[in-house]
Amino acid sequence: MYASREDIGYDFGDDSKVGSKPIKPNPNIDGGWAWMIVLSSFLVHILIMGSQMALGILNMEWLEEFNQSRGLTAWVSSLSMGITLIVGPFIGLFISMCGCRKTAIIGGILNALGWILSAYASDVHYLFLTFGVTAGVGSGMVYLPAVVMVGQYFQKRRALAQGLSTTGTGFGAFLMTALLKYLCTEFGWRNAMFIQGAISLNLCVCGALMRPLSPKDVVSEKYVVRSNSEDNQAKALSHSAETIKSNRVLSEELEKKEETRNEEVLDSVQHIETGGKSRSGRNMYGLRVLKTVSQLTVTVRKGFAIWYSSYFGAASLFTNRVFVAFIIWALFAYSSFVIPFIHLPEIVKQYNLSSQNNIFPLTSIIAIVHIFGKVILGIISDLPCISTWNVFLMANFTLVTCILTLPLMQTYVSLAVVCALIGFSSGYFSLMPVVTEDLVGIKHLANAYGIIICANGISALFGPPFAGWVYDITHKYDFSFYISGLLYMVGIIFLLLQPCIQKKQPREKSTEEAQV
Repeated sequence: MYASREDIGYDFGDDSKVGSKPIKPNPNIDGGWAWMIVLSSFLVHILIMGSQMALGILNMEWLEEFNQSRGLTAWVSSLSMGITLIVGPFIGLFISMCGCRKTAIIGGILNALGWILSAYASDVHYLFLTFGVTAGVGSGMVYLPAVVMVGQYFQKRRALAQGLSTTGTGFGAFLMTALLKYLCTEFGWRNAMFIQGAISLNLCVCGALMRPLSPKDVVSEKYVVRSNSEDNQAKALSHSAETIKSNRVLSEELEKKEETRNEEVLDSVQHIETGGKSRSGRNMYGLRVLKTVSQLTVTVRKGFAIWYSSYFGAASLFTNRVFVAFIIWALFAYSSFVIPFIHLPEIVKQYNLSSQNNIFPLTSIIAIVHIFGKVILGIISDLPCISTWNVFLMANFTLVTCILTLPLMQTYVSLAVVCALIGFSSGYFSLMPVVTEDLVGIKHLANAYGIIICANGISALFGPPFAGWVYDITHKYDFSFYISGLLYMVGIIFLLLQPCIQKKQPREKSTEEAQV
């Protein structure tokens, strides 16, 4: 049904060299510093995603402080969570120009600034700008590099590494909820946000740990030979492989032309600097500034060229139809996970189960099992006889089934079982970067995953308000789950149809060649 990047030959070098050219493996791939990258990503998930899961504490404080409607106040949290993901494609531009390390450090500073400025908020609209936009953009600038770097440092155990790093979301939800609750009680919500801003500066430390791999190490990844158990899956996406190959060639041609122009600019500036040695020190300083600006311009132009070609140029990622289907799936998927977190307390209240839910909240069951789901699904996906794509689809089918059946459960025990299944199956989030890398390759992972999390952000931003709007009309949450579940199923069907379409094309091509 599905072929990985290595199976379809994304890195289109000389195929005769694959497996035959001995290359000394980098000890930091799948080991060594790679586990420091996992630690860095784990801490990023705690500080960013965990903090966003704990915003309900601050939301109650804002309601009391500003006396605004629940709907208006809730947009502060929604903006922060949504913008963190929606800015993904634009963060891909920063990564192309500056790299993951610099992007993450800048994002850490911006996120901390958003928290600190929010401590001086005079109304909810002020929070829209400082917390929703500023802190949200900063979070996005750290979150995407944290995911991309894990994908760069791991090949054999990518799913497990992503699973371990993303468990920080579950741990962070518990830690940050307890921390913010304590800080708000002891110091007030304004001082709590100021202190949280200082804590968020640790994101800069996490960014500093994201040591980039050398180009030689990245290039050598194409000589990694995977198990033959997936060879039959390669035929399913042969057309996508051809599309990606042509796009890759065009992209490399554009990069070569750009590098030639850049070298000409730098050489001209260097020539001027050499000829001006006899001039005064002031002129020399001006030439050095000019050379620095020229080098910066070269970097920006090259990064923008790569980013533009990935989205809009001839080498656009959108020419890969399976990837487009993946985007459509992402538009519907994330809201189905967020909606239960938002509306489960109200459902429990309607069924008169508040006393049992107070002892062990259903949302806590989802969060706890979600941690184990990410790790276990990651371990299963890394087994040589198991396809990551099949594990991903099975988890999606389980989750959508739970979403559709949850309104039918009216006892605490039945709801707890369904919530546990929701938490476990939603562990497929750790497989999303792996599937994305298999579709487009490591070189385009930042831009491609930026698009995917952007689609998730749109889903997270509008999903819960849509569910509330449905409740206002029907006075039931049942239809919210049914509609979101059906839309989720549509996204899964798109994923299932694409490999079937790709299977037909190689057969048609072989028939034409036989006739010739």
